[in-house]
Amino acid sequence: MPTIVTRGAASAGGFGFGGAKPVIGQQAYTTAGTYTWVAPAGVTSVSVVAIGAGAGGYGSTSGAGGELRYINNTTVTPGNSYTVIVGARGNHNLSGNNDHGKPSSFSSVIQANGGGVQNNWPCCSNIRNWERTSGFGGTGFLGGAGRSLVGSAGGGGAGGYSGQGGTGGTQSANGTAGAGGGGGGGAGNFPYGCCGSFRGGGGGGTGILGSGSNGSGGTYTSATKTATGGGAGSGGTAGVSGGSGGCGGAYGGGGSSSGNGNVAGFGAQGAVRIIWPGTTRSFPSTCTGDK
Repeated sequence: MPTIVTRGAASAGGFGFGGAKPVIGQQAYTTAGTYTWVAPAGVTSVSVVAIGAGAGGYGSTSGAGGELRYINNTTVTPGNSYTVIVGARGNHNLSGNNDHGKPSSFSSVIQANGGGVQNNWPCCSNIRNWERTSGFGGTGFLGGAGRSLVGSAGGGGAGGYSGQGGTGGTQSANGTAGAGGGGGGGAGNFPYGCCGSFRGGGGGGTGILGSGSNGSGGTYTSATKTATGGGAGSGGTAGVSGGSGGCGGAYGGGGSSSGNGNVAGFGAQGAVRIIWPGTTRSFPSTCTGDK
């Protein structure tokens, strides 16, 4: 269970001017599941960032990155309970809907959708779960697109604080960089076929401590038939290179495809982070670090 971090209990005359000392704190949820957050005493407003989970790859289709959304200075009541959901990562299989990433949310205030995939197997016969859809609440930016039916494609990067995640590369092509602090798209790899399976790189993830640098696009090297994962955005983690599994980086990176669903990459799970007071701490970058 995540541990709450609070600085400064509410007390009269906290600064010697007869006012209350502000309550400062934060709480991060980074494991998939459903949680209950209780607003601490003295906390009446919060700012929240949520990242949806990345989709997993399968067959010849790579997963899109999860959406990032944030909302600032939203009202809460001390002592009241609020539901937090962290989206589970997308799997890398050929059937069902387990390959799309699940949404992350805070109460009914904000929801960041997970990345999806464009087609189910066999080719084009069962269109479902369009790869990128917007959630609700606050301000949001989509994760980067995956690639459909192009062999060993790279996963899409997670959305950023002011721009979309990078797009995964098609076979034998680089991914694109993330924008606005988003994760980069993973590179595509050598086409699947008689010579074996070559995974693309996973999409880069985006961090939850506020806006930072853009994730770079993954790169394909023809001489060695290797594809790197997309770079990390805003302090997240990079996508995994194709030779190591092609999984998405935390949080919200999409998984690669490979031409073989058994070895395609997983997406990365989502995350939710709450900071307070919302009146003075706000995303994308105003006092958003841990305090």
